[in-house]
Amino acid sequence: MLQPAEELAVNAVTHANNICFISAKAPGLFGKIFTDFGDSFQVMDATGEQPRSSIVQIISQGAEGVVTCPDDTRHGLETGDFVTFAEVQGMVELNGCAAREIKVIGPYSFSIGDTSGLAEYVRGGIFTQVKQPKTLKFKPLADSLKDPVCDTPMMAVTDLGKFERPMQLHVAFQAVDAFLAETGGLPQPGNAAAAAAVVAHAKTIAAALVNPVEVDEKLVATFASQSVGSMISVCGFIGGVAAQEVMKACSGKFSPILQHLYFDALEALPGDGAVDPALLQPQGNRYDGQVAVIGSELQAKLGAATYFLVGAGAIGCELLKNFAMMGLATSAGGGEVVVTDMDIIETSNLNRQFLFRPKDVKQPKSHTAAAAAKVMNPQFNCVAHENQVGADSEDTYGDDFFAKLDGVANALDNVEARQYMDRRCVFYGKPLLESGTLGSKGNTQVVLPHLTESYSSSQDPPEASIPLCTLKNFPYKPEHTLQWARDKFEGIFAQDPASINSYLSDAAFVDGLLKQPGSQPIDTLKAIATNLVDAKPLSFEDCVVWARRQFQELFHDGIAQLLHNFPSDQVTKEGTLFWSGTKRCPHPLTFDDGDEIHMDFIMSAARLRADVYGLKPSEDQAAVKAVLNKVAIAPFKPKEVKIAANDAEAKELAAAAAAAAAEDPAVLLKTIPPAASMAGYRVNPLDFEKDEDENGHIKYIAACGNLRGICYDLEPVSNHNAKMIAGKIIPAIATTTACVAGLVGLELLKVVDGKTKLEAYKNFFANLALNIYMPAEPVACAKNKYNDVEWTLWSRFDIQKEMTLREFIDYFDTEHGLDVQMLSCGVSMIYSFFMPPAKLKERMKMSMKEIVEQVSKAAVPAHQKYLIFELCVDDREGEEADVPFVQYKL
Repeated sequence: MLQPAEELAVNAVTHANNICFISAKAPGLFGKIFTDFGDSFQVMDATGEQPRSSIVQIISQGAEGVVTCPDDTRHGLETGDFVTFAEVQGMVELNGCAAREIKVIGPYSFSIGDTSGLAEYVRGGIFTQVKQPKTLKFKPLADSLKDPVCDTPMMAVTDLGKFERPMQLHVAFQAVDAFLAETGGLPQPGNAAAAAAVVAHAKTIAAALVNPVEVDEKLVATFASQSVGSMISVCGFIGGVAAQEVMKACSGKFSPILQHLYFDALEALPGDGAVDPALLQPQGNRYDGQVAVIGSELQAKLGAATYFLVGAGAIGCELLKNFAMMGLATSAGGGEVVVTDMDIIETSNLNRQFLFRPKDVKQPKSHTAAAAAKVMNPQFNCVAHENQVGADSEDTYGDDFFAKLDGVANALDNVEARQYMDRRCVFYGKPLLESGTLGSKGNTQVVLPHLTESYSSSQDPPEASIPLCTLKNFPYKPEHTLQWARDKFEGIFAQDPASINSYLSDAAFVDGLLKQPGSQPIDTLKAIATNLVDAKPLSFEDCVVWARRQFQELFHDGIAQLLHNFPSDQVTKEGTLFWSGTKRCPHPLTFDDGDEIHMDFIMSAARLRADVYGLKPSEDQAAVKAVLNKVAIAPFKPKEVKIAANDAEAKELAAAAAAAAAEDPAVLLKTIPPAASMAGYRVNPLDFEKDEDENGHIKYIAACGNLRGICYDLEPVSNHNAKMIAGKIIPAIATTTACVAGLVGLELLKVVDGKTKLEAYKNFFANLALNIYMPAEPVACAKNKYNDVEWTLWSRFDIQKEMTLREFIDYFDTEHGLDVQMLSCGVSMIYSFFMPPAKLKERMKMSMKEIVEQVSKAAVPAHQKYLIFELCVDDREGEEADVPFVQYKL
């Protein structure tokens, strides 16, 4: 039960066992901080989401004015939301108007009320959602204890499979408090008499409720037995939720918990939950709080377990802390946690990766996190690696490594690595604990051999990409201009220098380049000629001149050419204005050395150019401006070139350009010095790094993107937001991370305990901003069948002896009733029914390993213990059948 705000952190975990709850009320937490009324709390943003904003296609006049968005832009609003407008031409009365309440008509349209008295709409416009404050009412604590429901017909539920549980826990907490007041102490683990006394208190309390309930005596007795216990996983989950409530109170954003929230994880108890009281007694060590809940036997299993933790970032730090505190891998005779992460610590990590301190910046994440966890628990057997998981590290994380593991925990930040580890766990038959966060949202998934589907069994839809035409010519969001700037960085400072180095170092580079289709060879050779000859800088001043000409090309001449092709008043063949909807009419920029963003672009672009060519940059703006004043800029002359108005036209123009490529590569090559004449000369391609502010990468992208945005009348974004967008940073906050790591710890208990029933496990989705907690039973692995045999993704044919190809094919025919039609190992085709008879006759006598080495033209590595074969087969009925892979022991 939460008291005033400053007592939140203590009281949130007063009973820090595996049955916990949080309540928010006034005049306590929210009332004390935000209001003197004592019974209400005003939330400025109940969801915490950014206000919706988008382009307007058209606004109609009438009693119910209808706003229509472009076909590819859903407005995302709900009836009852409020909006205001900007940049509307014609119906200018809407610009900066008082917030108008909307009614949704469809995903691309909504009404805003009477617009009949306004001027006729011409074009343009952006709507922006205006968040409205919402007042929430809270009961005083004394009243809510007797009637915990607050303006809803039921209490908040953290598990729909335990619909009646919250009210039982509401009574149980009060019953234990009553026992404490009566006896001066909490019930001891496994003490039947104390549990019976708590049950008696519970019955009295339940009968006095406004809506009396019947007490679940077994549940309350279990609760009483655990009341002195302490579970780090539950503390992590509850602590994260409690901390999020503090953030809500301080910011006025997100929906606070309405009155009470209860959470339990009784399914994590060992066996069927009835732990022998003798196993709950104190052992005289740091794990006594946990032993009081799960018992000494499961605690010993935790100490002897061996796990592989992949990633030591935000979630990885939380998991390492939890593992150390709960006693995983702490046995003197065995047990180990291997943690790997190839990254080093950046300053931006410190706000959410809490095992790191400022002194640790530039140090390896894995070693630093492991050392910090060992300080928390010196018994923690943790080994740190700096390897990236993937094909290149399989000699380290191979058969012997996985053979000793009890399971794997992922703490990764990308889908590709998650899928790779998922495949490895399926191959070796190891449990996988998966987790991830996105701002206030978090999820966990447990992958269990022969029980559940794998992580890769289901996938999110692919992320929507920005159309190429939008990026090149018609941006209408800062995301578009920043992605364009990011592409410019890659092309100018990474790809072009890499091409120069390839030309200088690889004799076969040009021949390989000329074999590529389309205009790529010409474009690459032009870039090499420009950067190695025409515009090769010899000093930082040359870099400044280059940057000034880049400014002119990107933000003046390019825009002027676009307006030459599509004048501001151009009308389409349908009679509508070309520059309307998502097409914002741009304007060229005139360079001004007194403009901060203009100079940011010059300074960052010149600095990066100098980095590429190994020149010493300068931060002296006065000297740079002196150079700029001497730069001669040729006046703009429009070219008669075609510019695509949409993606379809862009594809047509690209195809036409490739077919009509008039320039001769041989002529271009004559303008470039022979590689031999520049022996030893190299440039430095830049790898984009978002977390090192001093390298100037983000400064360039922010300035470049903002200048392009200004051309299109978009508001500039801060360097911080530019880093978030261009670096594709997934928002992470410590509260969600703590919750997710706590939930992973609860599933770890079940895995180590060896639970075999699917219903014992939970996949979990949570949104701390909206107080959504959704556990779900993992999805069972799909079953397939060949002949009369069922199999799943966890199945495989296990062959433990050497065979010839003839013996291999006969084995599947006689033992499994399968007629092998084709057989492959990786990319090597080992057998197919249509191979020439002479080749088949030869191979039938060879061993499987010999054939693989012959076809792949490479020896099987000595450390490799298995070959993996894929089969195409017909079943007994002569029908094509799907079957598992073959694991062939060498």
